[in-house]
Amino acid sequence: MASFRTRVFTKPIHAWAKAALPALSETESEALNAGEVWWEAELFSGNPDWSRLHAVKPPTLSAAEQAFLDGPVQQLCGLVDDWQINHETADLPPEAWQFLRDNRFFGMIIPESYGGLGFSAFAHSEIVRYISTRSIAAAVTVMVPNSLGPGELLHMFGTEAQKDQWLPRLADGRELPAFGLTSAEAGSDAGAMIDEGVICNGDWQGQTVLGIRLTWAKRYITLAPVCTVLGLAFKLRDPYGLLGDTPDIGITCALVPTDLEGVETGRRHIPSSTLFMNGPTTGTDVFIPLENIIGGPEYAGKGWMMLMAALAAGRGISLPSMGCAAIAFCAHTTGAYARIRQQFNLPIGKFGGIQARLGRLAADAYAMEAARHLTCAGLDEGRALSVISAIMKAHATFRMREAVNDAMDVHSGKAVIDGPSNYLLPLYRAVPIGITVEGANIVTRSLIIFGQGSIRAHPHMLETMLALQEPDAEKSLEMFDKSLWAHVGHTTKTLFRAWGRALTGGRFAPAPAAGAATPIYRQLARWSAAYALTADVLFLTLGGALKRNEMISGRMGDILSEMYILSAALKRWQDEGRQEADLPLLRYAAAQSFNRIQTSLDAVVANLPARWAAWILRGLTLPGATQRKPDDRLTAACSDLLFHPSATRDRITGRLFGGRDGDGVQVLNACYAKVVQMAPVMKRLREARKTPAEALAAGILSDAEMAGIAAMTALVDQVIAVDDYTSDALAALFPCPASDRTAARARPAHQGVTPRPEETQS
Repeated sequence: MASFRTRVFTKPIHAWAKAALPALSETESEALNAGEVWWEAELFSGNPDWSRLHAVKPPTLSAAEQAFLDGPVQQLCGLVDDWQINHETADLPPEAWQFLRDNRFFGMIIPESYGGLGFSAFAHSEIVRYISTRSIAAAVTVMVPNSLGPGELLHMFGTEAQKDQWLPRLADGRELPAFGLTSAEAGSDAGAMIDEGVICNGDWQGQTVLGIRLTWAKRYITLAPVCTVLGLAFKLRDPYGLLGDTPDIGITCALVPTDLEGVETGRRHIPSSTLFMNGPTTGTDVFIPLENIIGGPEYAGKGWMMLMAALAAGRGISLPSMGCAAIAFCAHTTGAYARIRQQFNLPIGKFGGIQARLGRLAADAYAMEAARHLTCAGLDEGRALSVISAIMKAHATFRMREAVNDAMDVHSGKAVIDGPSNYLLPLYRAVPIGITVEGANIVTRSLIIFGQGSIRAHPHMLETMLALQEPDAEKSLEMFDKSLWAHVGHTTKTLFRAWGRALTGGRFAPAPAAGAATPIYRQLARWSAAYALTADVLFLTLGGALKRNEMISGRMGDILSEMYILSAALKRWQDEGRQEADLPLLRYAAAQSFNRIQTSLDAVVANLPARWAAWILRGLTLPGATQRKPDDRLTAACSDLLFHPSATRDRITGRLFGGRDGDGVQVLNACYAKVVQMAPVMKRLREARKTPAEALAAGILSDAEMAGIAAMTALVDQVIAVDDYTSDALAALFPCPASDRTAARARPAHQGVTPRPEETQS
């Protein structure tokens, strides 16, 4: 018999909740079940256990991984040139493609037992990051086969026969994969795809077998123009009942060799003037056997689950690595340029406006590298970090955009003029690619981070939703009663915790003994409690309408993301031995995050439809204007860390490709080193108030110092120079005679092809 509490309180609340909360769709359920929670759950709890964060082992490279980074990765970077790829050949050099195959770059995630490299997530990330500092086109070429695609899906879900057949060939490059998901009808809404396969009998290698007749029209598919095997997502139908009594089986993933009749590949897109291989692929009446379904026939209809599971890892590595590379590269080059370039007889890095950009670049590079390392550590523990991967993909590319814009502003005209010596424009062009692919950032921010995080990371929300979806009424009430009162207890504790920490400014919040960083832990614990309470108020007042209120959801996602990135920066400072010289970076990252958290929380409260709840929430969390942005002194201190060479500067920028053959990066690095070397000489010259020639005649300068000044001046001239062209040279870059212009026009985009209704059946 139900208890008094259950009859009087739980039952009516249960009835209200069932009506207020919509049932999870099949795709939502699969997305939620695809990943797991980790450190973000501690942040969502309102009372993070810092010992759990500190217990995570920092990621490291094995000897084989380090040797690969020092050897083949360096050699690859020496083979490619983005200017040549994007303006002359529209492709990687043939020797680079062969090098990628010979050294198994396409098999980094494939186990050694299948001929792959079997590298860790951290090694995968380090390799993509390093290549990205040389060539975006090469980095994308390497990252895609090792992210969402046939290799990952086969490794996770393939049958043993499929693994034996395909993984060795993918690892050594005999087969080049692509994955077709996006179409004109289905962008972020994959469920809207009209690409379909119909179960039928057909001819396969001279025999009549049960299989699938496919028709599709995909676009934006990286490596599609050159792939030999296409991983294809489509809706599978069984109108003739050849598999069972379910006519619409659902999204399915299968392997389609591109040499089959009816497959069309080869045409190309130009993605933001970055000419890695990308293009449309279509298929009309393409027949494959059932055994080509990834995982075999029993995985028919499980494609969405498979994709979400694969994205939980890949989305946390590829684009975050590229984003972190761009931020670090911008920090390195902009700091050097600001030291080299002078205006009004002063290095521009000494001007406040420039320091504002340099300070942010330095702190963002430090914090995002920390978040990348922490994420890789979690992935290498075997975790499927769906929410954290979404945070990393969105915010690494958001901050990439901010960093590239800052770098462009500081370089000014130097960055505007295109040419082989311009090392920033390839990154600038690549920004929209990172923002858009593997889940558009607008959708990731407004729907996924908080939408999935609020259910998975909250201590009780998922079990509450599962209780409400239980079809057995008695069992549903029993499950709901248990989760409801656990939720009430959690919310009550969170309310007093958030209020107390708000009133005291977080001064007494739990924190580890972390030296100068201890106050930052306390403040983060304060905002964690405020966040947890706000989430519960949103659940209570908005119910199922919360997932449709994307502006509020987006702000809550921003807060969770800032807390994750800052906690990663705290861990980095701890793991690296609490480097005193790096403390300004940590303090800047904290001030920036707390300001953004406060601003977002204030906006959530201001826009909460239930105004009575908003007033109560504001009084309990106090999201007022108390968290200021980094002050000018701190900003200047962070800027100086990029202006002067030091171990801290090296930690900020990490491993970067240093350029080759006298290109823009190599000249910049040489010039920066020379300017630093000659700084004492130039100071003596300024104090003497003489020209170099006068100082030499007066014995103030030696002949060697005079030669050093001449060498430095020549390098400075090279750095600040920009590319220019004769008319003939410019015409050679755009060789399109008038008679060929019509033929060169882009063909209209592929339209969805309606499959033929008649399929052969036995």
